[in-house]
Amino acid sequence: MTIREQIEEREVEYLSPYATLSRNTRGREREEPQCDIRPVFQRDRDRILHCKAFRRLKQKTQVFLLPKGDHYRTRLTHTLEVSQIARTIAKALRLNEDLVEAVALGHDLGHTPFGHAGEKALNHVYHFSHHRQSLRVVECIEKGGRGLNLTWEVRDGILNHQTAGHPHTLEGQVVRLSDKIAYIHHDMDDAIRGGILTEEDIPAEFRSVLGETCRARLNCLVHDVITNSMDRPEICMSPAVGEAMTDLRKFMFQNVYLNPKAKGEEDKAVHMIEQLYTYYVKHLELLPQQFLDALSNPDNSREQIVCDYIAGMTDSYAVKKFEEFFVPESWKI
Repeated sequence: MTIREQIEEREVEYLSPYATLSRNTRGREREEPQCDIRPVFQRDRDRILHCKAFRRLKQKTQVFLLPKGDHYRTRLTHTLEVSQIARTIAKALRLNEDLVEAVALGHDLGHTPFGHAGEKALNHVYHFSHHRQSLRVVECIEKGGRGLNLTWEVRDGILNHQTAGHPHTLEGQVVRLSDKIAYIHHDMDDAIRGGILTEEDIPAEFRSVLGETCRARLNCLVHDVITNSMDRPEICMSPAVGEAMTDLRKFMFQNVYLNPKAKGEEDKAVHMIEQLYTYYVKHLELLPQQFLDALSNPDNSREQIVCDYIAGMTDSYAVKKFEEFFVPESWKI
């Protein structure tokens, strides 16, 4: 019996009846020999962790555009916090922690530069959403267009991580909820650090239910999910805490996500991404060879390929290319 098979046996013995067993995966689009050490979801986790799109998350906006401070979240630290929260919940519920971690690490691979401002720009010029793009990254962009060949369960969790999504596994449901818990918690923490909010600005009715500090609220939300999902075929929260979190999310939209002080530069970011899109559509020859090669696939339009390239840019690289195309250089004698 291989080490992988021993691990799979332990899953059968230990995990919840509602957990997704590695041996029961629906498989990959392309058949592969099994690893003798790692179960399938652990392999998927490793593939995501080592891919280029994951590394680029470190220079992509979470909420605050190009923040100067060292302690503001980026898309990478957001991803890591989602993973930590999701793994905590999964371990307590005896779900498949490898599957949860793979989905969590991959859920934002398709996010644009400048966060939701970049997503808004690409959606304006071409039908675009980051959850579909994240799936596209792992299916047909990474590894020179071959994709990562991930299991069906991981791809399903990545595609359905947004609020309106319906993951088919409890592990995917854990990530979907952990994503919201993470960004509400850390975006509020960053907003307080940046002087956009104070703790006293948070309505008392939310603090009375969830806690008086960011740390206390995070602890409350995680505990509530675990308590209300234990030995059940769904991931859920208690009505009181769930309602308080929903209202707190609305509060964040009103006071942070749509706050001119925090988001005043977003119109510039939107304009920049739209200009880059228009320029590349007219000048496809400027795209890297991998993206030019992808145009030979009849399923890929030129607009889609340009979106693929721009969505993969970091904030700094997008600024660099914009300056290269639209900002005149000084005269050199």
